Amino acid sequence: MPKPTRDPENSDIRRILIVDDHAVVRRGLVDLVNQEPGLEVCAEAGGAAAAIKAVEKHNPDAAIIDISLGDTSGLELIKQLKVLRPQMRTLVLSMHEEELYCERALHAGAHGYVMKDRPPEQIIRALRSVLNDRLYVSDRMSARLIEKVAGTTKAADVPLTSTLSDRELEVFELLGRGQTTGEIADTLHLSVKTVQSHRENLKRKLKLHNSTELLQRAILWWQEQSRSR
Repeated sequence: MPKPTRDPENSDIRRILIVDDHAVVRRGLVDLVNQEPGLEVCAEAGGAAAAIKAVEKHNPDAAIIDISLGDTSGLELIKQLKVLRPQMRTLVLSMHEEELYCERALHAGAHGYVMKDRPPEQIIRALRSVLNDRLYVSDRMSARLIEKVAGTTKAADVPLTSTLSDRELEVFELLGRGQTTGEIADTLHLSVKTVQSHRENLKRKLKLHNSTELLQRAILWWQEQSRSR
């Protein structure tokens, strides 16, 4: 929620949208941002649809977005916001490992990526960085991206999940979260046939033999991701 003492017409105040499907996390971020000079939260949203409405209504300067949302992925939301408000800055704040999602987020149009387990001051530093038109990634991720450009990344350091497309990774995550093919189709607004095709691609890329192995791998992967929350 915005600070009641601030003038919304003050151009020196940078307005921030918080997008996360966990209300407790949103509340913590609202408090964190609102205590910073020159920043205020103008709106918060629990999913992509609500986020788009908030952007259209409040026209924020930046949005802090989680990767995993209830109605779609944060990556898809970032792509939509890039078209809707190309001047708005987006910072991904996620529990997902940056080695898997940071580069995807940047390709989608994000201006920074920071892990949820980072200290509050680092999250604010990342937010101020993207507000000042600078990309923000961790030193470790910066080094990995440089290695990739230089062609010095070792094959053993590249997880098989990095070969998945954004949509395939989204389907993989939803499988791990316990959704059926039909439920995934509804969540992603896809046909069941399209989801089935993604499942076949997942088995091939992850070198799995059948749907049981795919489901087991997806559940284990999601459990590993969830433990870092």
